[in-house]
Amino acid sequence: MEVQIFGTKSCNESKKALRFFKERRVKTHFVDLKERAAATGELKRFAERFGAEALLDRQGKRFRERGLHVAHVPEAKILPLLVDDPMLLVTPLVRAGNQLTVGWDEAKWKQWITP
Repeated sequence: MEVQIFGTKSCNESKKALRFFKERRVKTHFVDLKERAAATGELKRFAERFGAEALLDRQGKRFRERGLHVAHVPEAKILPLLVDDPMLLVTPLVRAGNQLTVGWDEAKWKQWITP
């Protein structure tokens, strides 16, 4: 099994996710969103499963910096916004094959690695 983790090196939840899989000797591929944005196709995959709204970090610093906390952001505009500015994503986004999670989800990850 190999998991792909989208996050940032400064995000505590992303660091915890990396540590979670490392402690269980699961191979990880980390994509630092500050260095390289997630592909549009990847974000669409998460949006189709959870809805684009679930990917938008409304509590994050970047959301407030861009003044989005006072604006109504329609669902149709969220995915293009996230492609444009990956710092608005809830992190970590974790993918193992067709299995996906948004944010910290230790219970789900344990299900993935339990034979």
